[in-house]
Amino acid sequence: MNWDDMRVFLSVAREESLTGAAKTLRLDPATIGRRIARLEDALGAVLFVKSPQGYRTSEAGERLLLRAEAAELAISDAVSDLGGAAGGLTGTVRVGAPDGCASYLLPHVTQAIQAENPGLQVQIVALPRVFNLSKREADMAIAVSRPRTGRLKIQKISDYDLCLAASRDYLARHGPIRTRSALKDHPIVGYIPDMIFDRELDYLAELGLGATDLASNLVAVQLGWLRAGAGVGVVHKFVLPDMPELVPILEEDMRLTRTFWLIRHADDTRTERMNRFAQALADGLRREIQMRTSA
Repeated sequence: MNWDDMRVFLSVAREESLTGAAKTLRLDPATIGRRIARLEDALGAVLFVKSPQGYRTSEAGERLLLRAEAAELAISDAVSDLGGAAGGLTGTVRVGAPDGCASYLLPHVTQAIQAENPGLQVQIVALPRVFNLSKREADMAIAVSRPRTGRLKIQKISDYDLCLAASRDYLARHGPIRTRSALKDHPIVGYIPDMIFDRELDYLAELGLGATDLASNLVAVQLGWLRAGAGVGVVHKFVLPDMPELVPILEEDMRLTRTFWLIRHADDTRTERMNRFAQALADGLRREIQMRTSA
């Protein structure tokens, strides 16, 4: 058994299919299948339960997965340490985050971290859903709900506020909005209800507002509508410095507070490189949120 076999095993376990693993490793599915069969023969154990839904790790596969991921992490950390310069962070770190955080906070924060660590490559994956760290979709993820299960290291980053807003042009055309009851006369911008992947994002229900007139699963699209003067919607207060055309409304009456959490796989906390990056990321996000919302 060699490390290449472990790479194939890890890829199939994370992708849950030969085709997905083949794309990741740039091999054909038949080759992946032969490599898995060879590994199972060598170990004398069935590593995957095959079904129409794909490849699911067996009990033996789960045990091997824990060991293989620990070995992968050790190798990655060793390579990074050997390649480091003057104690700086090196290698690649992938961060998953909801698109509001990914678009308006992480670019500023990670640019500063990378500038201090020129050997570091940072990847940001912005997806409107919960990340699966066990499949290594990301090395760490930022979430708006604290997970309750899994072998995870969870760290609070910061609270942040949201508010209702509309464009100056919209308010000039329709007049100021001074009461909650007046909102019934205005188009509402928000999430597609059946695509809200986290209950913490169900802002309109918490505020007691009705159905959305314009809806998207992406924050960027919602902000695009608001900037175009399409109606009223909930925005992160930390985006307002980038969008002076948007004006908060009913701030005292309809303010929301949420929390960003940094989520990591428990095994990664044994890695000094990941610990240092995670701390720099959390500290940087706190500073960026405070700076953008303190005015």
